[in-house]
Parts: sequence; C-alpha cells; structure tokens
Amino acid sequence: MTSPELPGLDVSTRVRARDIQIAGVADVRRRVLMISGAIDTTDHDVSVCLNLPEPGRWQIIKSETNLTDQTWVAMQVTTDENSVFVNDEDTLVLSRQFAKSFMTPDQRRLTFYDGEVRPGEAVLKVYTLETSGRRPSYAYSRYSPIATDTPEQSAHTLEQLVSDGIPQRPVVEVIVPVTVIG
Repeated sequence: MTSPELPGLDVSTRVRARDIQIAGVADVRRRVLMISGAIDTTDHDVSVCLNLPEPGRWQIIKSETNLTDQTWVAMQVTTDENSVFVNDEDTLVLSRQFAKSFMTPDQRRLTFYDGEVRPGEAVLKVYTLETSGRRPSYAYSRYSPIATDTPEQSAHTLEQLVSDGIPQRPVVEVIVPVTVIG
C-alpha cells in the first residue's frame, strides 16, 4: 500500500521534494567552518543557524548549489545581533562567481554582486564571522533580475539593492549540524 492511500501520510503538500540537508565541518585548530548544501526556493530567504564548538572568529567557506530556475546576480548575507563580518586587510572576503562585494559600515550585511550563478551551478563564498555565541545565525537573500526589465533597469535595481539591501522575504529556517575536527 502506498502512502497516498493512507490518510495523513501524504506529505507532498508539506515537504519540498528537493530539500537537501546543509551540513558543516569545523576545524577548531584552524578556526575554519566549511558549509555545503543547496537552495531550492525562489520566494524565500534562507536563515541558517550554526552549532559552533565555541564562539569567536571563524573563517566561513560556504558552497551551495542553485536548484532554482532563476539566475542569481547578487547574494546578500545578513548576520544576527551577536555577530559581525570581519573586515580587515588580513581577511578574505570573496566569491568565485561574483567579482565585487559590499559590506555595510556596521559589518552586519555583506553583498556579493557583479557576476551570476545559473540554475544547477554552485556558488562559493569566503568570509570571516566574529560571534559572541555558539549558535550564530545569518540569512541569505538572492536577487534575480526580472525578465521584463531592460538591462538598464536591472543595473539600476541591482545598484539600489547593493546600497540599501535586498528586502527581506518570508524565511525558511535551517539548523546546520556541524562536525568538529582538529
């Protein structure tokens, strides 16, 4: 007997079939956190909660696959109230897919832009997070141009989103299990 024949077992309207767990590995000795996963939603931001072995400064190396049907031309990361991005000359802030990044003066919002991540492609981002707690959280937003916009309209919208921030949408929350090594 298949699950649709049993009342209450059909989860097709409640569970997204393409969900892929996001997982992390923390190298305590090097203070590096590597996170991998995928995003399959176009109408939600993704809020990530980490379970770190200890608070402090962590270099984040994050890779995620675009499982949506849209091309992302900007990605924004916003920290919680107990965390900030590190912005000094010894700290990497980069993405292989985006040529530019912008960090707000309060170091709570980081936007990668001037590039693209097409459907099915992975994006790699590197930055450092300073956190006062063991369970920091941050939210990811993505911007895809509207198909009916002209290139000039899309460029203007992107410029505004970089300076003002991508407006928050409904949020999908993910708790990332972290395996500790080192």
